[in-house]
Amino acid sequence: MLVIKGYLLSLGLMNILIENADSLEFFTTTGVWSKTAAEGKVFRTTLTAFTAAKQEAIGKFNIVCHIPQTNQFVNLDHGKGKGAVEAGATK
Repeated sequence: MLVIKGYLLSLGLMNILIENADSLEFFTTTGVWSKTAAEGKVFRTTLTAFTAAKQEAIGKFNIVCHIPQTNQFVNLDHGKGKGAVEAGATK
């Protein structure tokens, strides 16, 4: 087996988070929003994060992968939550 040493990151060290696309804040375990990614609620899969985000009273959201070691973010998915205002909606 060939082993290559280098700057490889363990998959266990990546966090899947919900990010408010407008405020760039992260959803926390207490249901509030924080500017700090480390305080964000970590989801096991993008599907569980997406499903949870669709139920939140927010507009646009991103599902992101956060790599704490390098503080990098990778956008994985996006959508609109319950707080999204529909274009052309009337009362």
